[in-house]
Amino acid sequence: MGTLYVVATPLGNLEDITLRALRVLKEVSLVAAEDTRSARRLLSHFDLHQTVVSYFEHNKLARLEQILTALEAGDVALISEAGTPLLSDPGYELVQAALARGFTVTPIPGPSALTAALSVSGLPTDRFLFLGFPPRRAGERRRWLEEVRHQPATLVLYESPHRLRKTLADLVEILGEDRPVAVCRELTKLHEEIWRGTLAAARQEWEQREPRGEFTLVIGGAPAGERWDAARVRAALAEALARGESTRDAARRIAQASGWSKKEVYALKNQ
Repeated sequence: MGTLYVVATPLGNLEDITLRALRVLKEVSLVAAEDTRSARRLLSHFDLHQTVVSYFEHNKLARLEQILTALEAGDVALISEAGTPLLSDPGYELVQAALARGFTVTPIPGPSALTAALSVSGLPTDRFLFLGFPPRRAGERRRWLEEVRHQPATLVLYESPHRLRKTLADLVEILGEDRPVAVCRELTKLHEEIWRGTLAAARQEWEQREPRGEFTLVIGGAPAGERWDAARVRAALAEALARGESTRDAARRIAQASGWSKKEVYALKNQ
């Protein structure tokens, strides 16, 4: 029986591939790749000529039996388009099925946008929560962020360039303007950039320029502090409205200070 190797490949800079990864890719009988074109470019660069089959989000279940059959005869390497497989990339079902059939599954560690971004973010790394990609629909994305707004651990998420502005706007509204963030763009590639500031400043920055490349956002966790009781929130809201502040602005400001969501503060207005 063969071994399924879960192989990390470079994010952009080909020098980041490990000697062990090169040896494994040379010795396996089959490479299952999220993107066969990028896989063949990688293999060709290192003068490797293994058989490559596609294994991506829309064929991963249909491809399972073929890969498991290949494991009966020899070793197989699983690679994603870039970085470490299974981290917001296909592979979980294959690893689970291989383990269920009794195959050995071995990691070949290496590049990962998650750990690369964390290491240079300047934010705490002793506790972090990896969130992957946010939901595409606005309502689902906001509810998703509401679930982690009180999370004290550092938050890490991925985002595509065409959704970055919308996600930054939701982050400002739900997590607050002053949360620190490191916006890591095109990690290890020629135009790598690491921008640091607040969520509000990040939103303004990318409203003024066109987002390009793949993004990893590292966001500071919720600041320590007790959650206000309902009476205190209601009094703060009433005071703000009496001063002429709009309900929207008051709810956002109070939510950031109180540990309540903006929606919860809004609801108190009518009680």
